[in-house]
Parts: sequence; structure tokens; C-alpha cells
Amino acid sequence: MDWTLFAIFFAACCGAAATGAMFPPGDWYRRLDKPSWTPPDWLFPVAWTALYLALAVTAARAAPLPGSAHAVAFWAMQIAFNALWTPVFFGLRRLGAALVVLVVLWLAVAGLLAALWPLDRIGFWLTVPYLVWVSYAGALNFDIWRRNRDAVPA
Repeated sequence: MDWTLFAIFFAACCGAAATGAMFPPGDWYRRLDKPSWTPPDWLFPVAWTALYLALAVTAARAAPLPGSAHAVAFWAMQIAFNALWTPVFFGLRRLGAALVVLVVLWLAVAGLLAALWPLDRIGFWLTVPYLVWVSYAGALNFDIWRRNRDAVPA
């Protein structure tokens, strides 16, 4: 693996992760009606750290491979929508709009997996947990939106 490529892709992941620091959940989020299957707050940074490391490894492995243009394009698309979700959900407090962002993010990750399958099976399997997490996050976002759609963001 090219460690320079890893560092570049990991820097992109860090940029996406930084939105969590810029737009923390706060009291507004704590007051929302959330399902019982909402994970504890401590789980999010643990999960995202592992996912971002796996994503950076996957991208660094795939980028130099012949025929990797679609994989790299989907990787760029997913990190952009990943970075967009936090400001939309926590910054703007637009739960429905955040759900739309998550749907596009899910499609980008699915596209990334489809592009990785013929290129790099290790990268493919490193990315599968991300699709599972985004699916879970989408279900959680939907349920929070459904429970709170009439609430006025404060």
C-alpha cells in the first residue's frame, strides 16, 4: 500500500470527521424523541474511527489499480455526502434533509462496493461494515425524523 495515498485519503476522512466537532449534538439532540435502539454517545467516535481507517486503507489500495476510476469517484462521492450529513442534521437541524443526504450516501457506498468487487476484494470487505453502519444510521435518522417531524428546531 502506498502510505502517501493512505495519508491523503485519511486526511479527507479527518475533514469529514471534523464536522462532528464543529456541529456537536448538544441539548437539542438530547431532547429529541429517539428509539430505544439508539446507540450510546460513546459508540459513535469509536465506530467512526474504525470506519474512517478502513475507508482510507480501501481507497489507498484501490486508487493505483488499473480501472479504479469508478471506485475512486464513488469514494469521493461518499466522503462528500458523509461530511455533509452532520451539518445538515446537527447544524441546520433538518432531519428530513439529512435523511435525503443519507440516502445519497448509501447509494454512493453501494456504488463503491460494486466498483471494488472486481478490483480489490480486501477493500470490498473492509467497506461492507460501512454500508451496514450507514444503513443503520439511515434507519435511525428516519425514525428520529418520524418521531420529531412536527417539532420546531430550537
